[in-house]
Amino acid sequence: MAAPKLATLALAVLLAATVVAPPAAVRAAMSCSTVYSTLMPCLPFVQMGGAMPPQPCCGGIRSLLAQADNTPDRRTICGCLKNVANGANGSGTYISRAAALPSKCGVSLPYKISTNVNCNTIN
Repeated sequence: MAAPKLATLALAVLLAATVVAPPAAVRAAMSCSTVYSTLMPCLPFVQMGGAMPPQPCCGGIRSLLAQADNTPDRRTICGCLKNVANGANGSGTYISRAAALPSKCGVSLPYKISTNVNCNTIN
């Protein structure tokens, strides 16, 4: 008896969320949690190195670049990567491996992954 009520409640919440959610055109820029989860397959390469990053890592980088079709999203991604670089400060090896990811994956970023990048200059 409780299962149908729970299913009805879940459906009502889902419908309310779709009605209240703003259209895609006015949503805020991409979040760091999206950036981090998309790039999670890159972590083993950044930590341990290797000849090439795993394919899911390169796919994640390409996916983020494809989604970043506006200045706020590009700046958000830049800021998220800068935060990660700042967190790894003191481990130049990790930062240099992370900075090498775009070229190893055959893509180019409009900035270098580093602690010094000024994300406000990204357009």
